[in-house]
Amino acid sequence: MAYYFDKNPTSDSHENLIKVFINNTRFCFFTDNDVFSKKGLDFGTRTLLEAINIDNVHGKILDLGCGYGPIGIYLAHYNKDVDMLDINMRAIELAKKNAELNKVDVNVFQSDMYQNVNKKYDYIVSNPPIRVGKDILYKLLFDASNYLNADGHLIIVVNKNQGAKSLIKKLEEKYLVNVITKNKGFFVIDCQNH
Repeated sequence: MAYYFDKNPTSDSHENLIKVFINNTRFCFFTDNDVFSKKGLDFGTRTLLEAINIDNVHGKILDLGCGYGPIGIYLAHYNKDVDMLDINMRAIELAKKNAELNKVDVNVFQSDMYQNVNKKYDYIVSNPPIRVGKDILYKLLFDASNYLNADGHLIIVVNKNQGAKSLIKKLEEKYLVNVITKNKGFFVIDCQNH
């Protein structure tokens, strides 16, 4: 079975249009096979977006592992400066299409982790791919500090059942960590660079 973090999905494409409200704002997204949460906005991503105080988010933002684009497109809706990346080429095409559909201006590009990232950000926001395994996940999260400005923030969502508490302890070795909210087992975690 292919995973959403494969570079070139091989399953047949079957696009589906979903309509969602996030904080009372309507968005439409095309989803597809082999892209994360193809049936609709997943609860973790919703929890993350509803927990972010949009007025406090400023500067350059990176949506890391953007999938079909809900995080970056939501943030760009508020006139934020947003880059979006994913390893999955199908996700990249969907994110571009969805940015146009939702009338936001974003920069979407393909990258394996930070391979094609050549600048620093004030915020990196992600619903990280837990299924890649601990080694890759830790690399993804800890290497983020190299792409954050001083006092920049990595904001992620992780489920308690997927090791949120042990991950928080590990992240505290590198960042100033604050749990923004907990909702039905999902932790939204703000990791500030220092």
